[in-house]
Amino acid sequence: MASKETPGRSGSVRLAAESWEALFRAQVAVMSRLHEGPAFRTGGERLSDKEYDVLFTLSRCPSGWLRLHEINEGVLLNQSSLSRMVERLEKRGLLERMTAPEDGRGVLIRLTEEGIAAQKEVGRAHVRDIAGLLLPALDAEELEQLRRLTTKLRANLPERGQRSR
Repeated sequence: MASKETPGRSGSVRLAAESWEALFRAQVAVMSRLHEGPAFRTGGERLSDKEYDVLFTLSRCPSGWLRLHEINEGVLLNQSSLSRMVERLEKRGLLERMTAPEDGRGVLIRLTEEGIAAQKEVGRAHVRDIAGLLLPALDAEELEQLRRLTTKLRANLPERGQRSR
C-alpha cells in the first residue's frame, strides 16, 4: 500500500491544486467580464448574479415551486443570505411565496410573471455575453470537453456536509 508521501501522490496533489487554481481563476476572470456587461439589468434595475442564479434555479423547476432549502442546494449562498434575498426579490415583484400545503411550516417559492420575464431577459443577454467570451477562446470540441469535464467533476463531488475521501 503506497504512503501519502509517494512522489506520484505528491505530483497528483500538486496537479489537482494547480488545476483547481486554473479553473477558479478562469471563472473569476469570466465573471468579472460578465459583470462589466449589461446582461444583469432588467427594467432599468440591476440584478446581481446571485439574484439571477435564484431566478434561473426557479425557472428550471418543472412544478414552478421550490422550497428554500432546494434553492439553496444549487446556489452559493448560506441559508440566511438566501432568505433575505428571497424577501428582496419578493418585494421587487419577481418572486412569490406560499405556505407548503402538506406541512404548514415550510415555504414554497416561485417566479411571478414579472420574474419569469426578468429571468428570460437577463438570461438571453447573459448567454450572448458568455458566447462572446468563450467562443473566441475555445473551439466547439474544447467547449464540449470543458462541459464534459466540469459535469463529471460536479457529479463526483461528495454530498454537501460530507467529507471528501
